Order: sequence, then C-alpha cells, then structure tokens
Amino acid sequence: MKKITKVYTRRGDQGQTSLVGGQRVSKASVRLESYGTVDELSSHLGLLASMLPEGEVKEMIQRIQNNLFNVCTNLATDQEQTPLYPSAYLPEGEIERLEKEVDTIMKMLPEKQGFILPGGTKEAAQAHVCRTVCRRAERRIVELSITTKISSEVLQYINRLSDYLFVLAKKLNFIAGQSEKLWKNACD
Repeated sequence: MKKITKVYTRRGDQGQTSLVGGQRVSKASVRLESYGTVDELSSHLGLLASMLPEGEVKEMIQRIQNNLFNVCTNLATDQEQTPLYPSAYLPEGEIERLEKEVDTIMKMLPEKQGFILPGGTKEAAQAHVCRTVCRRAERRIVELSITTKISSEVLQYINRLSDYLFVLAKKLNFIAGQSEKLWKNACD
C-alpha cells in the first residue's frame, strides 16, 4: 500500500474535486453528496464499533465499513467516462449476507407491534443514527441514479444495510434487556 505523504493538494480550494478517472466536478454535486453521505455513514459505524465488545457484531460492522469503501469508489466513478475499478464492486454475496443477518436477528427478537422510538442503549441509539444516515445516503444515491449510471448492487446493498441497522438496534436493546419505547399516537 502506498504511503500518503501529503494530505492537502490545494486543488479543491475553488470548490471542485476529482472523480475516479480525473474528471473535475463541483463539491456541491449530487455525486459528491452521495458518496460523502456514505462516508459519513462509515464514520458513524466506526463510532458504533468503538462502543461494541470484540465479537461477531463488531466484525460485521467493520466488514460493512470495508464494503462502503467499495460503494464510495463506485459512486465516485462516472461510468460513462471511466470503467469501474475492481475495487468499485462489492465482494460477491454481501447483499445476501446482510439478508441472512436480518433474518437471523428477526428470529431471536420478540414480536412487537407498532413503531418504535429510536433509543435505548447508547449502542442501539447509535445504530439508529447509522440507519437514518444510511437512508439519507440511499435517497442521495437514488437522486444520482436519475441522471447517472449507478451499479444496481449499490442501491440494493444500501437498502439492505438500513434494514440490517434497524434490526441490529433492536438486537442490541434486546441483549441489554432494554425495553423499546413504542410511539404513542396522540390520537389514540
């Protein structure tokens, strides 16, 4: 791996940055908003991982963070001008892995009806923050896909990831013995 020797380049001082392939675009573009939000999600996941003990859940979070680098590479590539690097593709089976994790967690959780208020333990609350940032990333990616070619696996992965983060929050509360708060409709 090449060592980073310089962090600043001054090339972005005028509000532009380079995509994979070298094309210059505005930092205000929906493309940058898309992969910037995915990067934000990865940072929130890092905070969540720092709260978790060593084990399968923490390993899964770190695996997701690695996959999000692939997603960012995909989103940072204008596929009409630059072919995707191999690092822009998710490893095979990652969408199915998320689905399997969701199914496994759902089987262990007690059945509850109604909408839950995000919260509970610090870890579960952080998982909910991750979920909402993931949903925002999905909205930005959908917006980008209206005008730009986006690999279908990217949207599928981000959509499944938000589902995983929702059930993960529930699991973290369940394991801690923390009851979830149900939304109480003022009209009830």
